[in-house]
Amino acid sequence: MITKPKGCYDIYGKEGRYFQKINEVVSLLAEVYHYDFIRTPIFESSELFHRGMGETSDVVKKEMYDFEDKGGRPITLRPEGTAGVVRAYIENKMYGDATQPIKFYYSGTMYRYERPQSGRDRELTQFGLELLGSADPIADAEIISFGYQVYQLLGLKNVKVKINTLGDRASRETYREKLIAYFKPYINDFCEDCKARLLENPLRILDCKVDQGNPILKEAPKTIDFLNQTSQKHFQDVCDYLDILSIPYEIDSTIVRGLDYYNHTVFEYIAEIDGKELAIGGGGRYNGLVTLLGGPETPCVGFASGIGRVALAMQEEGIELEEDTLDAYLLYVNDEEKKYAIYLAQELRLAGFKVETEYLGRSLKAQFKQADRLQASFLIILNSEELDNNEVKVKNNHTKEEELVNLDTLIYYLDEQLPTMHEEEECDCGHHHEEE
Repeated sequence: MITKPKGCYDIYGKEGRYFQKINEVVSLLAEVYHYDFIRTPIFESSELFHRGMGETSDVVKKEMYDFEDKGGRPITLRPEGTAGVVRAYIENKMYGDATQPIKFYYSGTMYRYERPQSGRDRELTQFGLELLGSADPIADAEIISFGYQVYQLLGLKNVKVKINTLGDRASRETYREKLIAYFKPYINDFCEDCKARLLENPLRILDCKVDQGNPILKEAPKTIDFLNQTSQKHFQDVCDYLDILSIPYEIDSTIVRGLDYYNHTVFEYIAEIDGKELAIGGGGRYNGLVTLLGGPETPCVGFASGIGRVALAMQEEGIELEEDTLDAYLLYVNDEEKKYAIYLAQELRLAGFKVETEYLGRSLKAQFKQADRLQASFLIILNSEELDNNEVKVKNNHTKEEELVNLDTLIYYLDEQLPTMHEEEECDCGHHHEEE
């Protein structure tokens, strides 16, 4: 038997409905925030990620799916979404558009070769936002607000924003030198990777997964203590705007993010569930990435969130989605009725109703059982004699009441009856069932 690759999963059924719900909320919110959808290739030139994410980052050094195509070109399965969006921004000369800033959202699969564990897969699905062309702290606050609102709309009650700043290039360089001086006497107490990071990129030591419990990290210099005036003002403005937007946050000096292109604001979203913390997203400002990849100087900010992690958080918090139910199920016995069932199913579907019919040639008794399994609100029972009279029998599967309905008014009949049925279900079970 052929099985799926390690770290990859088939998403369907209940899990699939969580993914659909998350994407639905993201796309609806993106519309009102005025972000356009963008889709970039799943694989790109390896140079894009090696240059954009930094040769010293763990993703580039350990987790990338690099290969050569049949033409001998170095290709990489995308490990994240930002670099591809920036490449598209430069290649399509969007920096020349009269309407600035450029605002995008995306949702798609990413690939990272790492040890699979709960909430961390080799094939993962992310949604993300990128705002390109604004250095104003209001853009940072808007991006942070968007992610927070998504989680609120999905029903996650205890999501907090952890925020920090790396400062501008000058502040970051000052901080880098302070970190090297601090860690140098203790570097032999860290893992082999951190020993290499000391001179390559000492900020990576701060978020090392191996040494995260090392007490030496607790006393390490904080980025916020080495900011110049410009960086201080930017960070304070971001915090002020978050206060205006009523976004709860806490300043956490340990947040540095795992990619080299960040500067100024960095942040993470943490879901607190039963005393446990689950990181479900994060991002920050990356003012130098467009220039690094060959474009003009362009300030940018964005974030990404793992859909699998958000779905996991929703399930652990006990957030149930509406069950997969039907508005109507069409039943028939003979070939004449079957032909009409095909026609009527299409008419009802095009009118906006969620409809199923029989595909396996089962008996009428078995069709009734199938309709119950699919939780159909109404059963539409086709009978040749009644069809000749332009009528069908409609059974309310909740009250078990039946009545003959003229085919010319069937759509209006269902349209009237379904809201009533949903209201009854709301009273019976104590929560609202969303209508199609």
